[in-house]
Amino acid sequence: MLRFLLALTLAMAAASPARGQEAAAPASPAVGFDIHVTAPHVVNGDTMGPIHHFCKPIRPEPVVIQCILFETMDPNAPMTEVEYIVAKSVTRNTIERDDWNDAWHDHAMEIASGRVQVHDMPEEEAAKVAELVATTDGLIFHLWPPGSGIPTGEVSIAQAVSHVELSAEEFESQRAAVSGTE
Repeated sequence: MLRFLLALTLAMAAASPARGQEAAAPASPAVGFDIHVTAPHVVNGDTMGPIHHFCKPIRPEPVVIQCILFETMDPNAPMTEVEYIVAKSVTRNTIERDDWNDAWHDHAMEIASGRVQVHDMPEEEAAKVAELVATTDGLIFHLWPPGSGIPTGEVSIAQAVSHVELSAEEFESQRAAVSGTE
């Protein structure tokens, strides 16, 4: 048994990278969720947050970003929400106004509210992130009921605190603006 443990230890040491060299992380869809943003949300009529978003762009044009969301920065915090951030040129031409009013929110309005903070990067870079995200709409799925010890299968749509439903005229005007048919 001692020989086996010694051989296993030597094999693991030989397989590990040399001192000072980092092993390349394997490609994974989980890699890259490193844009840290906080903003409050409304879930079932209750304001929560600020909620910690860790986001990753998955398509540059038209923009699609996905985020995993946590209520705290505790290393073992459960993922309570998922947000999809999509270019208005897509959402406003795909989603009907009533559906948009119920589930989506305008990031330009949310950023203008002053409630959104971009963390862990220089101010100029954070401003560029905010500028890009202002051209998008967001959809948030709330997956873990507040106060529950586990997810229950109940899923609700969370909303930005600054969300305002758009009239038919406002929606059509914004649709025309992002479509270039104004």
